[in-house]
Amino acid sequence: MKKLIIICIYILSTSVFSQSTIKTVLDNYNDGAVPYIKVEALKKNINKVVILDAREKEEYEISHLKGAFHIGFKNFNLLALDKLTENSLNELDQQIIVYCSIGVRSEIIGKKLMSHGYTNVYNLYGGLFEWVNKGGDIYKKGQTTQKVHAYSKKWGRYLTKGIKVYE
Repeated sequence: MKKLIIICIYILSTSVFSQSTIKTVLDNYNDGAVPYIKVEALKKNINKVVILDAREKEEYEISHLKGAFHIGFKNFNLLALDKLTENSLNELDQQIIVYCSIGVRSEIIGKKLMSHGYTNVYNLYGGLFEWVNKGGDIYKKGQTTQKVHAYSKKWGRYLTKGIKVYE
């Protein structure tokens, strides 16, 4: 009986205290209303899409995807987006990729874009963290960098490559 109790405690402790994955986080927080695009697919078509960064300005200024427009999250405004991207988003069916640190905030912004009439919106699966984890380049003021705003210690654990910045 003691062995059974010890085995049950071990199984319970490893499942409760094990580190979750990006997939687990996205499954828990997102409803899938905005389809995902995987890092590999974006890398193949990065020059053919409009990329929107849904993180806050201080996160974007540490690093971002090449050519990404900063649109923010807390103060996201569709009218400001229209002005910012007036030469890039001329068609409602233009392919748009939205990303944030891991893919939760970007889903919320993606839904807003879809409700505004955009029909070809995708959420970058795993966000900037997955991009960096899979060897994608990130930029600061036009130059590549290794620094990534890790948002918080809780979320930063999903960033396995790059240099974590919490400022």
